[in-house]
Amino acid sequence: MAEEVKLLKTWSSPFSLRVSWALQLKGVQYESVLEDLSDKSDLLLQYNPVYKKIPVLLHNGRPISESLIILEYVDETWKQYPLLPQDPYARAMARFWAKFGDDKVLPSIWTVFISEGKEQEAALAEASEHLQKLEEELRGKKFFGGDNVGYLDIALGWLANLNRVFEETCSFKVVDRERFPLLFAWLEEFSDAPVIKDSWPPHDKLVARFIALRHKHHAKSSST
Repeated sequence: MAEEVKLLKTWSSPFSLRVSWALQLKGVQYESVLEDLSDKSDLLLQYNPVYKKIPVLLHNGRPISESLIILEYVDETWKQYPLLPQDPYARAMARFWAKFGDDKVLPSIWTVFISEGKEQEAALAEASEHLQKLEEELRGKKFFGGDNVGYLDIALGWLANLNRVFEETCSFKVVDRERFPLLFAWLEEFSDAPVIKDSWPPHDKLVARFIALRHKHHAKSSST
């Protein structure tokens, strides 16, 4: 019996994109089910009643949620093109830095994006400190996973996705060549990998979405 693989996602979500990349790298056929988070479907509420968020992977009717957990499930279920390292310590470190990306790097960069003035300057300093740690992790490597795109590259792929978007929407560079030469080189290598470059959301549409998000946040802030 053929496997049924569905991915509940939105077109712009970097977390959904992680799962799409993983499935495509492994050559797994799947159906994309686009969600509108302003009017969540019964399907999404049924399969992720705890967080009510995307992405959700449905594998033969069984749901898995939270993108980093989904990546590990995908890697353990479909053995071709391993994403995580085989060495236990290297696997633990990949998980550590992926969580660091979600818990530290992404929130600090998001604060830079939505803030202004002194708050933005402070957030940019914090983000730069976090990015420097990722820069050190790349020493001697083409990708975080070594010679090929792996779990940590996919987990941090939102940086490549949003670097130009943030530059265009609020005129600051998240990762520039002068301060982060290794990260900058990684962004280019990762973005040019065949599966990755064929999967980006429409850039102009993404820029428009983030401009709208920024304006919405500023309007909300000024009214409180």
